[in-house]
Order: sequence, then C-alpha cells, then structure tokens
Amino acid sequence: MTPIFALLIVVVWLYVLRVTRKSELPAWRFIWGSCGLFVLMMVFVRPYCMQPLAQFVAVIAGGFGKLTGMFSAYFKYGVIFVDSKAGAISLLIDFECSGILEIMAFVSLVAFFRAYTVYERVVVGILGTFYIIFANALRIIAICVIIYIWGMPSYYVAHTFIGRLIFYGLSVLLYFFVFTKTQIVRQKVGGFTYGTDK
Repeated sequence: MTPIFALLIVVVWLYVLRVTRKSELPAWRFIWGSCGLFVLMMVFVRPYCMQPLAQFVAVIAGGFGKLTGMFSAYFKYGVIFVDSKAGAISLLIDFECSGILEIMAFVSLVAFFRAYTVYERVVVGILGTFYIIFANALRIIAICVIIYIWGMPSYYVAHTFIGRLIFYGLSVLLYFFVFTKTQIVRQKVGGFTYGTDK
C-alpha cells in the first residue's frame, strides 16, 4: 500500500467519523469507527506487534513450563517444545495463535464505546489487552499440558477444542463485564438510570 493511498484512507475514515458525530448518529459512528480502526490497525500496527506479542505469550507459557518441567519455550522465536512420553512436538505461536486479532478487535470496540469516558476507555483498553494476552497464554499452557500428558495424538483435540473453549470462554467473560454489564448499569431511560450518566 502506497503512503498516499494509506493517507487517503485515514482522511476518509476521519471525515466520516466527523460527519456521524455532527449528525448525532452514535450507532453509525460506533460501527464506522470501530471497524475502520480495526482495519487501520491491521494495516499499520499488526506487522510490528505480531512477533513481539508471540514472544511475550511464549515467555508467559514458557515460565509455567519451566516451573513444572513439562515443556520449554524458545521465546526469541515464539516456539514451545513439548517432550512427552509419546514423542516430541514443537508448537509455533504464529499470527492466529498470538492473539493479535482478538486484541485489535477489543481495542477497536472499546475506543468507540461511549458508555465509558475517554480516560476509562484507555484504562479498560490496556487492562483488557493484558487480560487477552494472559487468557491466550493460559490456552497455550493448557494445550501443552494436554500434549505432555496424553502425547501427540491429543494435539488436535487440545488445540481445536479445549484450547479454544478456554480462550473464548474467558473472552466472553471479558466482553460481558466490559460491554454488556457496563451498558446495562449505565443506561438511561427517560429520567431513570442505574448509574451515573457519563
């Protein structure tokens, strides 16, 4: 993508954001803003953050593996080595396993979620990002432990089903507390409100 084309995309995105704000169309602003921010982050942020994020997840998971002696991590390369009784396997923490997509989607939604103040959005975005990183590391740890105990034939079930259930279950909890519960508590209908009006 050429710099001029990238700049044009950013300008159009910002212009439509301004129009939706001036027109008092909060739902359209939320949709346009969060979807646009996600795309911009995919283009401009993902290439620089994916490998460090994979390394960070490998460090967290590797710390557990080192403590228990079940597996070892080579965080420089984002690789985890599991040596089970039934054979050895190397797991590469790549684009899909790094959690970068989930983090960018979460940050994009929080950035335009008007139930929070700007300060609250920054804090919730940072805390939620770390939560997703640790949830992803927990998923990797669970996969490695299952492979260590039951061997390489358990890889498919561990990765495809159990790991995803852990990660997405924890993600649903995060989304419930950050978006659903906050929206319910802070909603205002006429003169009635559950919380303070932000």
